[in-house]
Parts: sequence; C-alpha cells; structure tokens
Amino acid sequence: MINKLNLEDILFLDIETVPETRHFSELDQTKQELWDLKSKYQRAEVSAEEFYERAGIWAEFGKIVCISVGYFKFQEDVRTFRVTSFYGEEIQILKDFNHLILSHFSQNKHLLCAHNGKEFDFPYIARRMIIHNIELPYKLNLFGKKPWEVPHLDTLELWKFGDYKNFTSLKLLTNVLGIPSPKDDIDGSEVCRVYYEENDLDRIVIYCEKDTIAVAQIFLRLRGDAILEKSEIVHI
Repeated sequence: MINKLNLEDILFLDIETVPETRHFSELDQTKQELWDLKSKYQRAEVSAEEFYERAGIWAEFGKIVCISVGYFKFQEDVRTFRVTSFYGEEIQILKDFNHLILSHFSQNKHLLCAHNGKEFDFPYIARRMIIHNIELPYKLNLFGKKPWEVPHLDTLELWKFGDYKNFTSLKLLTNVLGIPSPKDDIDGSEVCRVYYEENDLDRIVIYCEKDTIAVAQIFLRLRGDAILEKSEIVHI
C-alpha cells in the first residue's frame, strides 16, 4: 500500500519540546498544583518539582522549540530530500508551520508523517495551536474524521504491523534497519538541558533535522526503496 504513495505528497516532520518555564518555581501556584496532579502517577516517589524537567512531553505544560520538516523532490530522475526548520518563539513556529501546510500540503493527496506522530507530534502541535488561538489546518483537525480519512502516516505504527504492545524507538529502528543514527550527539532526554542551560538552540535544530531525515529513511526502507545518500539531502 505505501509503495503506491507518491513520495512528493508526504511531509515528514519531527518536533522538539521543553517545559514551558526553566524552573518549576516559575509556574504560578495553580499551575504547580495542576502539574502535581498530572504527574502523580508517573513520578512515583519523585517530587513534582524534581519531575518537572520531563514536563515538555505534555502539551499542557510544555512548548515547542523546533519543528523540522522534509519533503522529496524528483527532477529528471534526480531525487532530493529538502529539509528546513522553524524555531525560536513558539507562536511564530506554529504560525510558520501552519502557513507551510496551508500553502503547500493542504490537498487531499497530502499526508503528514512522523515517528510516533499519532501519539505525540500531531496532537502536540494541534494542542499548542489551540492554546495560542491559531486555527487548526485541515490536516491536523481530526474532528469527525473516520480512521481511514486521517491524513497521517506513522513509521512506528507501520513497524508495529498490528502489534499494539510493541514500542520501538527511532534510535532502535534506525539501528536494525541499517540507517545512520540521528542520536549521535544528543537525544530527547537532553533537549531541556541544552535549551535552558546551554542556550544552544542551533544544536537542537540540527538534532531535530536529523530525526526528520531518519523518519524519511525508515519510510523508504519500509517501502523497499534505497535510503538517501548524503548528497541527496538538501538543507534550505
């Protein structure tokens, strides 16, 4: 089935998120109490304040610092994969990403693809757009859609082959499929530290783009296509 999809109709993406504030103490009292309740069952004996460094994985307590996207272009049988990123202030990131969707990937044929995107990237982006009063693009507004009408692809879901008990990380999947690892510098657990302590957003952008490329590489392998060579990847 996925072999019949036109690669040029797919927007591959990845997001990086961090807690909305650097320190738990910077949250107002109500938000601290809400975080305490939200994280209660995940943190066991760890305090809400100590656990706050993981708050970035919840859209209600985190924010997006980078969205990287990539798409294929074929010109005279020459294949390229073009990668770009939106980063900086979250509201501008979301507006720029929204504009890209509306202007270039809004037709019925277009699809969004991410690793674990259905559980994380897509709903996270949608929730943050709602929080910032940004109208959802059709590709993220799933209200009333039947499962087969949802314009999303998920490389984790494709790899599961119906096994809902299985979770395979991007790092593990690239390893078993012989794809260069995107985790050769930092991984998701370090993004908060790099953002707030090192103030190195550029490093996070590079990491996010590597993940986006890895998602595209996995998709190619699942189709039985040759993976991308470095010369085919274009940063714009």
